[in-house]
Amino acid sequence: MRSIAFREALREAMQEEMRRDERVFLMGEEVAEYNGAYKVSQGMLAEFGEKRVIDTPIAELGFAAVAVGAAQNGLRPIVEFMTWNFAVLPMDQILNTASKMLAMSGGQIGCPIVFRGPGGSAGQLGAQHSTAFESYYANIPGLKVVSPSNGYDAKGLMKQAIRYEEDPVMFMESEVMYGDKCEVPEEEYYIPLGKADVKRQGRDVTIVSYNKMMKVALGAAIELEKEGISAEVIDLRTIRPLDWETIVESVKKTNRLVIVEEQWPFASISSEITYRIQKEAFDYLDAPIRRITSADAPMHYAPNLAALAIPDIDRTVRLVKEVINQKK
Repeated sequence: MRSIAFREALREAMQEEMRRDERVFLMGEEVAEYNGAYKVSQGMLAEFGEKRVIDTPIAELGFAAVAVGAAQNGLRPIVEFMTWNFAVLPMDQILNTASKMLAMSGGQIGCPIVFRGPGGSAGQLGAQHSTAFESYYANIPGLKVVSPSNGYDAKGLMKQAIRYEEDPVMFMESEVMYGDKCEVPEEEYYIPLGKADVKRQGRDVTIVSYNKMMKVALGAAIELEKEGISAEVIDLRTIRPLDWETIVESVKKTNRLVIVEEQWPFASISSEITYRIQKEAFDYLDAPIRRITSADAPMHYAPNLAALAIPDIDRTVRLVKEVINQKK
């Protein structure tokens, strides 16, 4: 094992797959000459050349359309969005073409493409650069949605998405995690999509989260342990397909469920999880399912308001305690 940064884990995944398969290429704004806006693609232009690491104009709809066409003609593009907030511009290509082509062509034309980049809040970036989009894309049949919390998972999931997935994959990262260190093995590995990971074993309550909110979930579990409350923490890793079974098995053991996510509350990932768990494991619940989400409002620029809008450890701890003391 060796310690590398989250961005390096992503870069290694892309490099390894590009070395293996000449059909794979990367395109996006500043991915080549500038080495990536967040230095995820650093050095890739020098290794693979300008035909496989392609700087695009600031025209997300245009270069997403080029990538979709390339994927339908046998290539395997990776498209970097500087932020997922900008990906609302090519929504027509993603929703009306990439996600639907396999069904509309009767299974004849697939769209093996990975759309990737950072999403969610990253500090004082204002409302237009701070949206978490997992629930948006998870609502679209034909797309797969990945949202890792650490570099180890990110590398394995990225390699899986590039090499094996024939559907479009929306790969949601977080720019505040790009510098996080992680342990990654020397040998090659892949992580199948659709399998959650129990990051911490527990007996009293299940906490489910993903992406950078896993730091909140794990931090809350540590604080709760100091007070004798044992929390099991599950990292979804993949939002669609969603691993219901792992959550159900955990709830059968702990009898309580809290969900922590950065989505707005209405029609969120936690809404879907809550429905499924009450349907599949209602008799095992000793208290109502609770959740903590971002505020139901655009993100403010002011740091004190931004902090209030996003789940944190203290509020998560308080919520878990309420669940522990509450009866169904």
